[in-house]
Amino acid sequence: MALLHIDNLAPGMVLKQNVCDRNGRLLLPEGSELTEKHLTIFRSWGVLEVDIAVDGDGDGGAAPQHEAMDPDLVTAAEAAVKPLFVHNDLDHPAVKELLRICIARRAVHAL
Repeated sequence: MALLHIDNLAPGMVLKQNVCDRNGRLLLPEGSELTEKHLTIFRSWGVLEVDIAVDGDGDGGAAPQHEAMDPDLVTAAEAAVKPLFVHNDLDHPAVKELLRICIARRAVHAL
């Protein structure tokens, strides 16, 4: 799965899943090719991330994963982000996933 932040989307990308607003209202169906107008609509309706289809096996790849990134960059990102989670249960699946996403984004933005 290639879940991308709205700032990383570009016209021509194809949706892997439906995009809905916060209330579950369908904004754009899966398989649609993104345009600038779609990106503007997403921003106005508060959509932060969408699932983008990826060529090949469709199993992600558009967004850098920890394993594909420079280990020093990931370590630095983890050191910067982990203190923000000091009052959370890092063994909880949702918190663990949120931490993983935050570390990945911090590392990507450091590039």
